[in-house]
Amino acid sequence: MPSRLDRFLPPTPLARRLSVQSVLYAIGEGAFMTGSAVFFTHIVGLTAAQVGLGLTVAGVFAFAFAVPLGRLADRIGPKRQWAIGASLTAALYLLWPFIGGFSTFLVMVVVLELAQRAGWSGRGAYTLDVFPHDERVRSMAFMRAALNIGFTIGALAGGLALAFDSDAVIRAMPWVTACVLALNAWLITRLPDAAHDHPAEAPVEKAVGSSALRNRGFLVLSACNGVLETNQVLLNIVIPLWLVQETDAPHVLLAWLFGTNTVLAVLFQVPAARGVNSVDTSLRAARIGGVFFVVSCLIVLVTHDTLGWTTILLVWLGHVTVTGAELFESAAHWGFLSELSEPDRRGEYQGASQLGETLGSVWAPAAYTFLAMEWGTPGWLTIAGIVVVAVLVMTPAARSAERYLARTQQPTAA
Repeated sequence: MPSRLDRFLPPTPLARRLSVQSVLYAIGEGAFMTGSAVFFTHIVGLTAAQVGLGLTVAGVFAFAFAVPLGRLADRIGPKRQWAIGASLTAALYLLWPFIGGFSTFLVMVVVLELAQRAGWSGRGAYTLDVFPHDERVRSMAFMRAALNIGFTIGALAGGLALAFDSDAVIRAMPWVTACVLALNAWLITRLPDAAHDHPAEAPVEKAVGSSALRNRGFLVLSACNGVLETNQVLLNIVIPLWLVQETDAPHVLLAWLFGTNTVLAVLFQVPAARGVNSVDTSLRAARIGGVFFVVSCLIVLVTHDTLGWTTILLVWLGHVTVTGAELFESAAHWGFLSELSEPDRRGEYQGASQLGETLGSVWAPAAYTFLAMEWGTPGWLTIAGIVVVAVLVMTPAARSAERYLARTQQPTAA
């Protein structure tokens, strides 16, 4: 008889194994990310501008290679590419303490970004491949919740390392991350093979002329989803800046906001994904996420003129609603990938999805910050309007993607 605890655990042994792997990966990455700014500036000797430039260049390379890396996953097998990417990432972390100067940092961060993207393309394709249709989105929700738990633990570990205020401890942080990620890579190799992990043995399914990049509806849908994904820009950049510069709320409230976000993401990601198992239910999740996004804008904009506890309550509520946008957007994203990816091109569709989402979101940090901080109420309404337009475009884009799959005689949700 299932216990109450079982309701909070992934539904199958495989989903539990992948959730454990997600926690482990996130602990390793989170520990380094927490102290990365100190490591790059104090140990490597870079300026903040150099760090930002290097990460931007790495992002450009990742964008350019998104689809080729996805196609590679389809060619060699998703689990194999995931394991290779994870192993290479772990090995590269071993090299961080020996990096000195901007040029070596730039090479390192580009190669690391490509290795991580290759791994994530393989991971995404493997996850869609290995789970039965009705288990996919729910299992991915558990894995996302596990990532949040892992990143929280990793951030605490990284914060503890920084508390020692020791260059030796900070220099050792990448090695600790490398060990954790090496264990993560080994766990990946122990996972069961999925349908397309042996491409040479799999039946040939590819339609002539079929390509994720030719599926314009899918690309537009991904770009619109990228707009909804800009909830992260509100969450991490715009609302904190607004709180500090435009409200009388105490700055310590920021810690409570991010703490609330983490707790909600862990507790409610799975409920938000419940029932998302078709294009229609994915569109419904996207609409709900859009409503949360718009409500957050409407709540936060009024805090410019409120005082005291009213401001605190409203800013907190605005952060809670934008977290709702995050949870439902994630569920919609997984649903679209599950339903609208050609089964033998899942890696390629992972890359195409990254392209569309980047195009849909790369402009948002600068645009949203300007709109909110310089225009005030009209700016917040403009942000809300952008989200509404994206949600409205998603339905015809999804139908176009379905028609493309039908024309190429590829079954959806295989």
